Amino acid sequence: MTELSIVVPCFNEEACLAELHLRLGAAARVAVRENYELVLVNDGSRDGSWTMMQRLATEDAHVVAVNLSRNHGHQLALTAGLDLCRGDKILVIDADLQDPPELLSAMMHAMREQEADVVYGVRKSRAGETAFKRATAHGFYRLLSRATEVDIPLDAGDFRLMSRRALDALLAMPEQARFIRGMVAWIGFKQVPFAYDRAERFAGETKYPFRKMMRFAFDALTGFSSAPLKLASHAGLWLSLGSLLLILYIAYAWFAGQSIQGWTSLMLVVVVLGAIQMFVLALMGEYIGRLYNEAKRRPLYIVQEVAGGERTEARLGYLAEATANKDKPIGKGKRPTR
Repeated sequence: MTELSIVVPCFNEEACLAELHLRLGAAARVAVRENYELVLVNDGSRDGSWTMMQRLATEDAHVVAVNLSRNHGHQLALTAGLDLCRGDKILVIDADLQDPPELLSAMMHAMREQEADVVYGVRKSRAGETAFKRATAHGFYRLLSRATEVDIPLDAGDFRLMSRRALDALLAMPEQARFIRGMVAWIGFKQVPFAYDRAERFAGETKYPFRKMMRFAFDALTGFSSAPLKLASHAGLWLSLGSLLLILYIAYAWFAGQSIQGWTSLMLVVVVLGAIQMFVLALMGEYIGRLYNEAKRRPLYIVQEVAGGERTEARLGYLAEATANKDKPIGKGKRPTR
């Protein structure tokens, strides 16, 4: 078995790939000499990322380049790399080089010394990020910690080193909407923090604008907590009590012969109640939508092509056979084994 796998999801990271390959290769050789693989997952990039990955796989036998059939999103691209890697230890890192690859040896040392299954990076500082992003990230992690039943580490991203048994436990979880840092926390085993200073992005632009950040945060909250549904039920209870008091007040005023005025206030109550009802229905719809997606049991990802390395089985995804050069495409592939 390969001693170390380094899994890197990539989306439009052409400007980072050469430096990423150089630094990750150097860090891996320091840690495990030549017994490693670098799994680069192309998540439907629109630039020259896949072409560069193919070239790297041709020039370096350690590189395994995986091309997904379309853009699946960061968490599913990461899932594909984790599913297909073969290492006894697995490092998860993003392609933007904000998480320094040179920390690999220290993380492996911490794993051995503390006999841990997971060493996760905790950000002491976040260079190159706006005050708004730092503030929202700070608030998100603390809200998530209070709302979920799982003890998810604060200020920790996907940058982590895992043992094979921890990864196997993670891959036994087939849900579609994935929040991997929370799922790793859920599996348990001994997990230890590793504090570091996060650097600026090496090149390019962030792939998480505000809209995607909000979607990611909502996926995390609804995937690990029923708190939104409880909030909806509590709101419904208090509104019911308020409605009862309002009915008693109206009945008292009618019996007392007082004229009941307040068209504006009446409309305000109707609008507020309607808005809260729609909010509650939206929350219920989000959870029902998750059940619908899970019930379809589709593969989490589809691999169009693999360059370098040996083909392997996919537990959670579908590996399409190369049929472009055949007279009669056969359409075969390897389906999930679950």
